[in-house]
Amino acid sequence: MRVTLFLWLWGAALSAQATESWLLQLDRWGNPSYMTLRLEDEHGKLSGTLDGDALTGTRANGRLVLNVVDKQGRRYVYTGGASADQLQGTADFPDTNDAHARASHSFSARRLPERASDAPQRHDYVPTTYANTFSASRAPVLTVWPGDTIHTTTLDSGGVDEHGVTRALYGNPQTGPFFVMGAEAGDTLLIHLVKLRLNRDYADSLDALVGRAQTTGLASQAGALGKPVRWRLDRARGLARPEQPSDALRGLVLPVRPMLGGLAVAPPDGPAVSTGDTGRFGGNMDFNEVVEGNTVYLPVQQPGALLYLGDAHALQGDGETSQYALETSMEVDVRVELIKGSSIGMPRVASPTHLMTLGQAGSLDEALRQATAGLTQWLRQDYGLSLSDCAILLGSGVQYTVANLAGRSVGVAAKLRKDLLPPRR
Repeated sequence: MRVTLFLWLWGAALSAQATESWLLQLDRWGNPSYMTLRLEDEHGKLSGTLDGDALTGTRANGRLVLNVVDKQGRRYVYTGGASADQLQGTADFPDTNDAHARASHSFSARRLPERASDAPQRHDYVPTTYANTFSASRAPVLTVWPGDTIHTTTLDSGGVDEHGVTRALYGNPQTGPFFVMGAEAGDTLLIHLVKLRLNRDYADSLDALVGRAQTTGLASQAGALGKPVRWRLDRARGLARPEQPSDALRGLVLPVRPMLGGLAVAPPDGPAVSTGDTGRFGGNMDFNEVVEGNTVYLPVQQPGALLYLGDAHALQGDGETSQYALETSMEVDVRVELIKGSSIGMPRVASPTHLMTLGQAGSLDEALRQATAGLTQWLRQDYGLSLSDCAILLGSGVQYTVANLAGRSVGVAAKLRKDLLPPRR
């Protein structure tokens, strides 16, 4: 009896001091921002962190007080109501323009779920809504943990599902976002592309050439281009062919290589970003190495990362020069992992044979510079190479491909064979 009572009291004490995870939303003059709140409650006496800054406080009789001091010594006070899974109140902040003044902002927070099992889980998610922006403000559709696998589906770029039914607005509607527990700004999210499978028997494209690929002479002849092209997909054999080919292309049959044109985490605080755009967070990258068996690395910039995916292609040449690739819908399995406390400058892709970094910018010159800088960072960060070592290795082994010409930004990928690399540190 005494042993049983002791174990019960010991378990209760642990439970009372267990770390609670919350997602806090702060409203500063109509601009939302998001932070990770971690609390330890010892009989109403609170300690923990808010986005890494130390805090102390109290919670009793449905009221909460948090005192936070940031790394520059500035003080913040959060007061309000507290229930088991919701917080709401007012935050007292230093004024951003006057060191002697204070500003008041409203905040709310929701308690994040606890993991039921330490074993990796498989989540089957059937989408009911889709996103046309990459945003930190969109409510997550599912919460997952590092090591978990998500099984879901995507629409095509026009918003059409596997049954040919329009389900969302055109413009690369995305499935998600998925909230990854433990992900914080400064981490890196790994998305393992476990399975990308076509789930319908047709795809749509254009007989177009993007303007960036045209000379003046070619542009003068291309006025009649831009007509739709329907492709038949033989899923059993993994082949694609034009449904109504010209005589010259009557024998054209191509092996499919399913890919995701869109893969992103939420961008930093600020306006939402169109699902047609790209950035450091990923986005509408249209890189034809985002295929089954490869791993994509994205820099986390919001609590939970908020993973979006969509814009499936059955096949795409380098650059997506026809404006639309073979646009279709897809069945997707991805597994997520986290690298804590390690940030990267831009998207990375690892295949069984290559390292690849993706530069995305307004010009091919700038995109190439970004891709080179990203690959150099990877080599120095993970393989311990000096800048001189990197220069020698890139000069003898780097490959560049044009990843995307069809968006408002362009993409250039820098690739390096893994068999040229020393062992990872």
